[in-house]
Amino acid sequence: MTETTHTAPAKVPRKAAPARTPVPDGGRRGGSLLRRLTPWLFLAVPLALLVTFTYVPVGNMIYYSFTDWDGVSPDRHFTGVDNYEQIFTRPELFRVFFVSFYYLAASAVQIAIALYFATVLSFDLRFRNLFKGILFFPYLINGVAIGFVFLYFFQDGGTLDSVLSWFGASSDHAWLGDPESANTSLAGVSVWRFTGLNFVLFLGAIQSIPGELYEAAQLDGATRWQQFRHIIAPSIRPVVSLSVILAISGSLSVFEIPYIMTGGATGTTTFVIQTVKLAFQFNKTGLASAAAVVLLLIILLITWIQRRLVPDEKVDLV
Repeated sequence: MTETTHTAPAKVPRKAAPARTPVPDGGRRGGSLLRRLTPWLFLAVPLALLVTFTYVPVGNMIYYSFTDWDGVSPDRHFTGVDNYEQIFTRPELFRVFFVSFYYLAASAVQIAIALYFATVLSFDLRFRNLFKGILFFPYLINGVAIGFVFLYFFQDGGTLDSVLSWFGASSDHAWLGDPESANTSLAGVSVWRFTGLNFVLFLGAIQSIPGELYEAAQLDGATRWQQFRHIIAPSIRPVVSLSVILAISGSLSVFEIPYIMTGGATGTTTFVIQTVKLAFQFNKTGLASAAAVVLLLIILLITWIQRRLVPDEKVDLV
């Protein structure tokens, strides 16, 4: 037999690693500092614009609210909380809060209508894209144009009276002639205009729900109402909460439609219209600034209360 010998493989000498050039401590610190400063360099311009056009004007508004400045004179006399006392004690200034209830009721109506149509059009229906466009179209129209269109719509012998006459319900009532019917008419215009915004918000939230949930519900024999109650409603709760906040803040800050259609006459003056008139018509910039601060605080307070009562909950349906 031939004896087999195993020869150990020769060791190949490893190449020496190239010597690293020592980096000075100052270079490492400089690179780390640059990495930390890079995000702030990108944020510098947006933050400067935010401070310049948001926080500085708000700070000036708060300062003016404690003075009797007329908006023109360089003299400003400190008056303490006198402007705030006038807002809550003078009936003609406090009355505008009640006008907001018309728009708040209208906001509830438009949320209900938008939620209904968003739910219905989220299912497979004929011409649903057409109806989506019809519902969203009013929100795309300029508010001033809407004001002029509905001004002719509600005038004596206008479009509304003509339509009512077709059904034999002729009316000599001036729709914008008394506070109740005028505010109701203006609130109805806001429903027509802003329903599309809530509709798009709700529709986007509903369409983000996985389709497997609907298929499983149909296999279990769930009706449309049961699908809405157990699948759609829990999923869109954060969007509904956002819509409620927008509705409350919007009802308190209504301006363009009543300003164009009535100019605040016949008891239709809103909080913003009154603030504009105080500042630019009666030259009471200090009092107008106090009114704006009150409006801001009310919106923040209502938002905080709403967030405490209905906190955001993580919805996991999958």
